[in-house]
Amino acid sequence: MRIHVLADSDTRWKWGAGLAVGLAPGSEVHAHMLRGRSTPTARQLAEVGITPASITEGTLAEFAAAPELAAADVVVLGTVGGATHSALHALAHRFRNSLHRPVVMTGYVGVVYEKMADGLLLRAGADVVLANSPFDRRRFRDVYAPLGIPESCIVQTALPFLDQRPYDMNRTHAEHPYTVCFAVQPSVPEDRNGRLYMLRRAISHARRRPGRDVLVKLRSRPGEATTHVEAHHYQVLAEQTGEPLPPNLHFVYGNMSETLDRTDLLVTVSSTAALESMHRGMPTAILSDLGVREIHGNHYFVGSGCVTDWTAIDEGAAPLAHESWTADQGIRSTDPFGELRHRIAELRRFPLPPISPYYTAESAPEYVATLLRRRGLNPDGSPGAGAATRSRGPMRRTSRRVLKVAYQFGVQRVAPKIQQWGGV
Repeated sequence: MRIHVLADSDTRWKWGAGLAVGLAPGSEVHAHMLRGRSTPTARQLAEVGITPASITEGTLAEFAAAPELAAADVVVLGTVGGATHSALHALAHRFRNSLHRPVVMTGYVGVVYEKMADGLLLRAGADVVLANSPFDRRRFRDVYAPLGIPESCIVQTALPFLDQRPYDMNRTHAEHPYTVCFAVQPSVPEDRNGRLYMLRRAISHARRRPGRDVLVKLRSRPGEATTHVEAHHYQVLAEQTGEPLPPNLHFVYGNMSETLDRTDLLVTVSSTAALESMHRGMPTAILSDLGVREIHGNHYFVGSGCVTDWTAIDEGAAPLAHESWTADQGIRSTDPFGELRHRIAELRRFPLPPISPYYTAESAPEYVATLLRRRGLNPDGSPGAGAATRSRGPMRRTSRRVLKVAYQFGVQRVAPKIQQWGGV
């Protein structure tokens, strides 16, 4: 199967590529990076650990016009809502007179805790809109059904990067001390004072518990972009304080799954990493120090039994998520891709109807025009007049060095996972 993934950040590439590998182990996966402020660097691509057959970078108009899409079986849109909706219009224009077109699939990289109706309607029109859990499926239906959007497009799966390696509650610490990992987020909290507070509490915990290792797991290095803007990088904040750090506190980068391999307690405000740790059966702490608030996303975890604070963690708290809650969130699923494989097979049996985004130039003229204009497209999805001049030439191929690094990471990290998913 030939699967093409459009992504606008390292996180969404990780989601889309993992989805492709989980859907069809051994498939031919092609990467298309949407050019913008959060286009992944070579390091970020390598850390994801999935080796694509090809990597290109370009504008949305260039992606939609790419000749290789004519032979694609599935296109995965791993982009923000506005870009996803624009891509649907661009693909609808591209394949408007075609007898064959690929199955178009999209979804969410993590928990859906804000702008749900807005995001869902921007994704409506894709053949498959993925719900990461039974909880999400119910909520998605509640939005689509009253508006006449076919519920058949909603397919339940799970986040593709949930690792199958369970946490051993009885493991010894011969190789390393009991390890607390604080999984940071680029924009939660967003303000400097809130981020400085979180950093100081992590440092304080390391000093209070000298027998523990405390990891501050960072998403991007200073100056790198990711899905969200990170105005106050934790490592920079630590340097700005000018205070010596305790020897058992470490700033770490890299693959989250590998970091969790050595972790005993995952601490975060609302990072998707919490779902990864809960999936393993690992103690997980959702911080309430700055309030349980929609803006922070930690309200999503209220029913998990894991909401706590740094003071309780200092005193030894290590909460475990309620099994009923994790089941409803699609965590610890035994066959996360079964329904998706069945639905894709159904869709590929017959010619697909034209792609029909929910918003059109007739139903929402100003909204559609604004969304598409920002991305170099006309209201009908065709390339805008200035698209060619704004672009820096044809879609660029990444260097051999980048592909070599990606290949090395793929062999070391992804091949075993593909074998596991494929039952090899």
